[in-house]
Amino acid sequence: MSSFKAFMGRVFLSSCVALLASCASVYGDPNTVKLGGQLTGMNEVPSNPSMGKGTVEAVFNKQTSELTWTVTYAGLSGPVVAGHFHGPAPAGANAGVALGFKGPLESPIKGSATLSTAQSKDLLDGKWYVNLHTKVSPGGEVRAQVLPTHQRLGY
Repeated sequence: MSSFKAFMGRVFLSSCVALLASCASVYGDPNTVKLGGQLTGMNEVPSNPSMGKGTVEAVFNKQTSELTWTVTYAGLSGPVVAGHFHGPAPAGANAGVALGFKGPLESPIKGSATLSTAQSKDLLDGKWYVNLHTKVSPGGEVRAQVLPTHQRLGY
């Protein structure tokens, strides 16, 4: 009977560990902020009729100031020739490049960078946006304001 109790104890302990792990994924790490946005031509300034769509999903680590991102898109007028985070600017306004994408610009675009204190503040204040540029739309074909996921605007 003692081996059965030991087995049940291990099952109980494993269940507790699994429960705690699932709680961590629900509540998240307090040092990380999830961010996101919807890429559309309507979000451009000025807006355009692009049929392109996409998403920005990012995580910012407040402790290390590291931003990691994945940008997915489809339906653009042609290949992406440049892609950037721009800021600081609220939705409806334009700004210069804050951080460019390096490497291949085919979907998905993935990357990471360590931000300065000023960049981190602007990002967390919702003042950064992603802009994807094509040959047909060199000023930007699709744009997404990058916001903490609990603050997303309903575009």
